[in-house]
Amino acid sequence: MIRKVSLAATAFALAALWPFLASAAGKKDSVVIGMALEPPGLDATTGAAAAISEITDYNIYEGLTKVNGDGSVTPLLASSWTISPDVKTYTFKLLSGVKFQDGEPFSSADVKFSFERAGAPDSTNKLKSFFQSVAKIEAPDAQTAVVTFKDATPDALFQLGLSPAVIVDPKSEPTNATKPVGTGPFKFDNWVKGSSVTLSKWDGYRDAGKIKLEKVTFRIINDPAAQVAALLAGDVDAIPRFGSVQSVDQFKNDPRFQVTVGGTEGKTIMSINNKRKPLDDVRVRRALAYAIDRKAIIDGAMNGYGTPIGSHYVPIDPGYIDLTGTYPYDPEKAKALLKEAGVATPLKLTLILPPPAYARNGGEIIAAELAKVGIEVKIENVEWAQWLSGVYKDKNFDLTIISHVEPMDLMIYADPNYYFQYDSQAFRDIMQKVNTTVDPEARKKYLGEAQMQLATDAVNVFLFQLAQITVANAKLKGLWKDSPVFANDMSIVYWE
Repeated sequence: MIRKVSLAATAFALAALWPFLASAAGKKDSVVIGMALEPPGLDATTGAAAAISEITDYNIYEGLTKVNGDGSVTPLLASSWTISPDVKTYTFKLLSGVKFQDGEPFSSADVKFSFERAGAPDSTNKLKSFFQSVAKIEAPDAQTAVVTFKDATPDALFQLGLSPAVIVDPKSEPTNATKPVGTGPFKFDNWVKGSSVTLSKWDGYRDAGKIKLEKVTFRIINDPAAQVAALLAGDVDAIPRFGSVQSVDQFKNDPRFQVTVGGTEGKTIMSINNKRKPLDDVRVRRALAYAIDRKAIIDGAMNGYGTPIGSHYVPIDPGYIDLTGTYPYDPEKAKALLKEAGVATPLKLTLILPPPAYARNGGEIIAAELAKVGIEVKIENVEWAQWLSGVYKDKNFDLTIISHVEPMDLMIYADPNYYFQYDSQAFRDIMQKVNTTVDPEARKKYLGEAQMQLATDAVNVFLFQLAQITVANAKLKGLWKDSPVFANDMSIVYWE
């Protein structure tokens, strides 16, 4: 009898506790995402680092359009648009009732402000040249924005979906680098420098009911071994751009995790300072290209993850042509070109390497390969902030290794002041045709010519397409497999 009473009492107690137990065992509503690089700031419209968009894009900030994980372009802050027959004028109808996270209403005036600011003479926006191709921006009413370009601009909808084209509130613009404000589903909470950035769900978002996560923490872990340890310990739930390529099989064989391998727009290159002697001689740059074995770098630094490229385009891009045969691995040809250029060996150069594993590991292999042709490379490992200031901003370098992740960004080569300082009127003329040609097949032809011009001039040593390796908790859903843009869209992520 006592036994029966005890069981009944236990059953009653469990029934009473069930709502609390169910809640405790319910779906998680927070996530920790690992990232390799810490952004220098959080204003996507002024900073060059892709790490900014990894945190802010589609989470805090939004643009008129959105580039999705499959590369498609869909409406975001614009509900619809019409395009003039000459493909110069785009008329956008904007969503109504949208507010910024500081309470300010969103309107066409904010579009006009954001785009004019991006194209201003003192702008540091990565799409500055694109916005400077705008003839005028009109806001005839609060829900209509009309953007007229100087020439036909067939890829405007794609460009307007990139992180430098997000719409900002004029009132918060001065402090967006440290306290970003947008129209997105998550608002900025805090930034612990060197450690993490935390966002929380914004209840004022227009579709707040569709957002499953209450809190998102981006944790900075640039050491590949530390990334492995953090995943195994459960300190992070996912690392969308996993750095320890040698550990991928370990996670593939662990049922607690899921591993996906996709593509990115990352063009991993050995950038060359085209203004520095003797690197201003195309024969020397070509010698560098012949001296480097892409396959050895992909195998040795990336454990086989990566696709060779021969110019500043990747195979998933429209108009891509395979130029990997332009400079096959040929150390003897490299030596002959250096001799022809009158370069006395050993030629001493500096190779600056930022933190990502592809750069640090790849740099060691490249240094050994260059030594075989009479080029002595001094390796300098720097932190990300040092790379941005010394290499990107001040152009104080000979060689460096970096992955350019902005999609279809050939236009950077049209700017002679860009950090590798390539100055070619011939290339600029080709890009003018690319940017103003409406016919898709003709445009692909010009894109091919642009890629060939870069290869012919050996502007940089083009290495490989960066793979996107994602390691995540097996129960986490919604992460992108591919990255046509470098973003972590948390609005579609949820726990199973």
